[in-house]
Amino acid sequence: MSEKIIAGNWKMNKSRNEALDLVSSVLKKLPDTSTKVVFAPPYLYLEEVARMCADFSNVKVAAQNCSHYDKGAYTGEISAQMIASVNADMVIIGHSERREYFGEKELILSEKVNKALKYDLEPIYCVGESLDQRKSGEHFEVIENQIAKALFHLDEESMKKVVVAYEPVWAIGTGETATPEQAQEVHAFIRKLLADQYGEEIAKSISILYGGSCKPANAKGLFAQPDIDGGLIGGASLVAEDFVKLIEMRS
Repeated sequence: MSEKIIAGNWKMNKSRNEALDLVSSVLKKLPDTSTKVVFAPPYLYLEEVARMCADFSNVKVAAQNCSHYDKGAYTGEISAQMIASVNADMVIIGHSERREYFGEKELILSEKVNKALKYDLEPIYCVGESLDQRKSGEHFEVIENQIAKALFHLDEESMKKVVVAYEPVWAIGTGETATPEQAQEVHAFIRKLLADQYGEEIAKSISILYGGSCKPANAKGLFAQPDIDGGLIGGASLVAEDFVKLIEMRS
């Protein structure tokens, strides 16, 4: 069966001291749970956060992005090998903000997935539609294209290591949230895509997270859905009490 996961994507937030205080606060309040808890701080803090989490078997650390190159003259880039070398466990790939602001397309994202897996990092691969795409009824086609082009070259063993996050772009940072029924419909569609490509057993083993303004006030209905395995949390992950509450709700 798929893992329950609550992952906090901090984006470009928190000074070093604020970051370490946040991690410390969450770890002190962490419930006894098998739910996988993931911190995704800015690159600068990965090694220190990984060190703080080392004694917690269910707590992992993720980078927010990685390069599609192994190494070389790519000023400002961070490779998957570098991320793995500071004891991070996972990496977010294809977040809607990377797609929108940095022009990342499936060809590059496919290479990023490959690099992550090469260095034993679990990719959290993000998919989702814009408001215009949803209104025009294109959202299923958009999501199928995002998944097929970036993931379906993987063999079965590699695909088992991937986490998928559905993030309706129209619900990120807007305060809007897909209804539990809307989110479940898309999660079920994603799982069927995976089942058609890799079989039911593998599809059921892959965690699919909801990533559109999920917070304690709306998480109960979302987490009650059969195909929603957890959340890729934005703003609520920056507040220790809110993040711990989400972990408790998913446990």
